[in-house]
Amino acid sequence: MDNINLSLRNLQMKDAIKSVRGMEILDSRGNPTVRVFVELADGTAVSASVPSGASTGENEAIELRDGDMGRYLGKGVLQAVSNVNAIIAPALLGMAASGQVAVDRRMLELDGTANKSKLGANAILGVSMAVARAAARSMGLPLYRYLGGSGARRIPVPAMNIINGGAHADNSVDIQEFMAVPVGAPSFGEGLRYIAETFHTLKKLLKARRLATSVGDEGGFAPNLESNEAVMEIIMAAIEKAGYSPGKDIAISLDSAASSFSPDLTSTYDLSRSGAGKMSTADLIAMGVEWVNKYPIVSWEDPLAEHDWEGFREFTRQVGGRVDVVGDDIFVTNTRYIARGIAEKTANSVLIKLNQIGTVSESIDAVRMCRDAGWRYFISHRSGETEDTFLADFAVAMDGGQLKTGSASRSERIAKYNRLLEIEQELGGAALYYW
Repeated sequence: MDNINLSLRNLQMKDAIKSVRGMEILDSRGNPTVRVFVELADGTAVSASVPSGASTGENEAIELRDGDMGRYLGKGVLQAVSNVNAIIAPALLGMAASGQVAVDRRMLELDGTANKSKLGANAILGVSMAVARAAARSMGLPLYRYLGGSGARRIPVPAMNIINGGAHADNSVDIQEFMAVPVGAPSFGEGLRYIAETFHTLKKLLKARRLATSVGDEGGFAPNLESNEAVMEIIMAAIEKAGYSPGKDIAISLDSAASSFSPDLTSTYDLSRSGAGKMSTADLIAMGVEWVNKYPIVSWEDPLAEHDWEGFREFTRQVGGRVDVVGDDIFVTNTRYIARGIAEKTANSVLIKLNQIGTVSESIDAVRMCRDAGWRYFISHRSGETEDTFLADFAVAMDGGQLKTGSASRSERIAKYNRLLEIEQELGGAALYYW
């Protein structure tokens, strides 16, 4: 027993947090975000960088910005960095990095608010991610194995954003994301090839029609098309032109981000941007059902606005047996709202975003709640990303099988895909891949 206690004490000393330091860096949109460095007693030194969203739910954890219009148009994060260095760091020194829940709880106690508005979710998450990465490295484990255990071996099916609209692009498309999903591929590597080839084929089709091939925030093309449905038609054409069968090899996933075109976030929708005009909840549901019947759609995120719980429930009632109805802005990775959704049958899936809730352990709690309810969950990036690949390992660790991480044209997105290729190669024949 004495030897066991000694070993435990040595382990705790080995992974004790020695230093925590934050700094301001830029994300993929050129806006400031937080990077955190953590060093352990054994010399392990790592960093983690925090993403930032453009299309955000009003109940998300607060991303702390300075508001100083003399720096970065008010978007600086020097206060969040100061909170890391002056408040969080001293409180965590000596704590075991392997005690993720304890570390995260300590930061929540320091903040003391329901939405992390005092210290900032960007400050807290940067530390949370860096501590997890440091613990993994100290133990000599890949991050996905550390977070997911010895059974973590399922590589997620990627939902690649190939056309951007809504808040992610300055074009005539209301719906925010149109994604290609390689549901029929035999492996992640092959699936990535399927959709990358479709992406490049789509570019050729757009050029042939003299449409713009510039890209939006997440790397998808952002053309001005005559309607939202015209986007679906050209994607179908690109899948076939690339040599694949729509629905069999490659399916379609959508993110309406409907809150972005709902003035009251509850029951009215304005799709004037595309020329579709104003719609009611019933109109939008009818359009959605028509599309599900017509196109190979496998998942639909935020088809209604974040306060339109009745609309969400009705859409799920009508199509939930055929597609994943995914709640993002309505649930914001928060177990409080997910629990309500489960009880009321509002959706059947949840989007998981680390910075929506603000800590690694709370994100894992959200995943656990979905699993217990038999709901699916999709791990997701944000529109403002960094080259950090934490998300790729997290997706494998959580064993959900689905990942949103952007297109095949921006390096902050490609970094996640390349990390998943590494993990798949590392796992070899043990890797699992299925929708």
